[in-house]
Amino acid sequence: MLKSRLKTLFLAASVTLMAASLISFPQQSFEASIRGLNMWWEIVFPSLLPFFIVSEMLIGFGVVRFIGVLLEPLMRPLFRVPGVGGFVWAMGMASGYPAGAKLTARLRQEGQLTKIEAERLVSFTNSSNPLFIFGAVSVGFFYNVQLGVILALSHYLGNISVGLIMRFYGKNEENHKKGKETKLSIRAAFTALHRTRIKDNRPIGKLLGDAVMSSIQTLLMIGGFIILFSVINKLLFHLHITDFLAQFIEVALGFLGMTEMLSMPYISGLFEITLGSQMTSQVQEATLMQQAIITSFILAFSGFSVQAQVASILAQTDIRFQPFFVARIMHGFFAAFYAFILWKPVYERFFAENQISNALPVMKYIETEGARLAEVHNMLTSAGPLITIFSLFIYILILGNRMVNEK
Repeated sequence: MLKSRLKTLFLAASVTLMAASLISFPQQSFEASIRGLNMWWEIVFPSLLPFFIVSEMLIGFGVVRFIGVLLEPLMRPLFRVPGVGGFVWAMGMASGYPAGAKLTARLRQEGQLTKIEAERLVSFTNSSNPLFIFGAVSVGFFYNVQLGVILALSHYLGNISVGLIMRFYGKNEENHKKGKETKLSIRAAFTALHRTRIKDNRPIGKLLGDAVMSSIQTLLMIGGFIILFSVINKLLFHLHITDFLAQFIEVALGFLGMTEMLSMPYISGLFEITLGSQMTSQVQEATLMQQAIITSFILAFSGFSVQAQVASILAQTDIRFQPFFVARIMHGFFAAFYAFILWKPVYERFFAENQISNALPVMKYIETEGARLAEVHNMLTSAGPLITIFSLFIYILILGNRMVNEK
């Protein structure tokens, strides 16, 4: 009872403080809100919408079930999740936050995942996409496309490490019935695909309309969280709460031999990854390796903004948020550690200035692809608003048509 009352008091006090801060700092709040809105409609909406729509259609047509049967022999032994987890993992890496959570929740609602399997899966399938790592962070903030190789390697290796650890999660809660060993079978996969398509008997037009509606509704929710946390981050700075928290981080950074100037970007990155990464790139007192380590942690932790988006998505199911949050902390430390140990053997050996080696063509290929991703990011920033406005127009047409038909 006391715990519940304290929680009520804390929540009421927090919202009241935020309301008072909005009144006290209207100009700063407005600027932060515009910044969050620009990020959403220039980058987030146009980059995530196609993945969300296609994912919904792949689930409806049974293609995800087909992939799940094929990947069962790989995903089950490694991560103790069904084969459909491979599809969620791939789409999560390709499209970025919070696609992994949305797809996991969708498959849980479909009954293709148990509660424990869904909690395992969501813990390692949410990640930054290569477009953001290379385009926004490496080129946009650091003006160094080669740095994206380190950030991407540490980020995705960290995700794999989290997945391997989370395979042990929920053992005591799981049903220990042993299933038959699953072997790779194209016939079984096609049978599963056909059954799923027959079970979901929606016409193609209805399926496409549902996919567009569901995707845009999720993206509108994501946009609200991005704007909200952009404002919160700004208010915390002006209330000097960020400065207060940074004092504790300075001690830890000094112990690790890093400059204390990284404490403010680190705290900002805990709330919002874009601002935290940008501020980290601007710390002149830090070495590039130190900046890479802090940025790797920020990208992996994903910020309270993304975590709030995930919590909102998971709230539609029985999937608990706590395992995801613990996994984000683990991912942050894993990514920072990998950035540290890969710095000399990868970055300094192959990408140091005027020392790019011809001995490893794969590295040159990754660097070239990173540069292309940076170009795509710049193009998306220019065309993103038009894509967003057009998509919202389509959404309004579909919604209006359905409201008319329901009368």
